[in-house]
Formats: sequence, structure tokens, C-alpha cells
Amino acid sequence: MNAIAAAEFRMMFRNRTVALCAVVVPLAFAALFIGLDAYGSTGALAAVVAITIMGMGTYVTATTTLASRRQALYLKRLRGGVVGDRALLAGLVGPVAAVTIAQLVVVVGVLAARDVPAHPVLVAVALLAAEAMFLGLALATSAVTTSAEHAQYTTLPVFFAAVGVVVWLQLTGVDEWIAVKRALPGGATAELVIAAWSDGDLVAAPVLVAISLAWAVVGTVVGLRAFRWEPRR
Repeated sequence: MNAIAAAEFRMMFRNRTVALCAVVVPLAFAALFIGLDAYGSTGALAAVVAITIMGMGTYVTATTTLASRRQALYLKRLRGGVVGDRALLAGLVGPVAAVTIAQLVVVVGVLAARDVPAHPVLVAVALLAAEAMFLGLALATSAVTTSAEHAQYTTLPVFFAAVGVVVWLQLTGVDEWIAVKRALPGGATAELVIAAWSDGDLVAAPVLVAISLAWAVVGTVVGLRAFRWEPRR
């Protein structure tokens, strides 16, 4: 698995544009959110947007990576080795998640320096739970994605759900339609970040983490059962 992950890292950063974005993107996000903070936005709001949008980057990139590798018969060749299926898939998508987490550490760290979260450990837990959720959903989505181009369409439902619930939370608050918001992808982690950052009610924190991890588990189980190693038609 480590060799596969290292190869994916090399392929990811061999492209100068991708390598540059890995450094510039978090700094650009940090500068943007600092600017929003100066105009009355809060660290909690900026952190929720960053974790969701950059988490969606993990979701879309992982889905596209698995679909394109399948179509190029790369997955089929790798499967002929000694590495098991789960370790193989982890090696392929792990680098994507690692780069996103590193970016988020920079962005959230800058936000925390200006607006210190009340419970930073819970913010970190929410960040990791969100990444696990998006990786699980990526595995499930890639199972029904025929190509990298097709991923532009198959990822849209989760994209709109995750972004929509964040906007909904910001416009109406947490209490209205709370069960629906928590059930949507990203809703539980967004609520947890807001509560942990602003020292809100944390009684539901275990439930919120469990919901996000449930999405991760369901996505992973469905993805592993439905995944195809041969090119899809």
C-alpha cells in the first residue's frame, strides 16, 4: 500500500500546476477567509465553508482518480500483485486526502489564530470525520462512474447536498429542520464545527460524529460491494 501511495504522490505532484495549487490554494483560502473575517464573518463560518468545500475537492478528486485508473486498466494491473483490494484502494485515495488535510490544517490554523475556537480538538475531530465521510462517498460514487468525464455528473448529487446544507445552516441556523440537516452529507460535521468553535451546546457532539462516520461506513461498504475493477460501459 505504501508503494502505491508513494506512486500516487509522485503522479500528483509531477504536474507543476497541481504541485503549485497544493501550496497556493490553502494560502489563497486563508487570505480570503481573513478578509471575510475583517468584514464581520466568524471563524466558525469560515471553517465550515473551508472544511466542506475542500472536502468536496477530496470527494471529486478521489472519484475521478478511481474512475480514470479503472478505465486505463491500471487497477486491473495493480490487482494482479500481492496487495489486497482494500489496501490497494487506500493507497490510491490516501494521498488525495492527505493533501487536503494538510491544506485544511493551514487554513483552519490561520482562522484559529484570529478567532480561537472554544474546543479545537472537536474542530479537528469534525475535520477528520468530514474527510472520512467524503472518502467513503467517493468510493461508492466511483463504483457507478464509468470515466473521469462521467464523474462530473455522478458527483453532483452529493456536491449539491453538502454545499446546500451548509448554506441552509447559515441562513436559518441549526434548530430549524435539525434532523434533516444532520442527515444530509456534511450537515452533522458543519453543526459540530459551529458548536465547537463558538462554545455552543455540545450534548449532541457524539451523535454528530456518529452520523458522519456512518456516512463513511455506508459509503465504503456500498463502494466495496459494487466496485468494478474492469472498465465500465
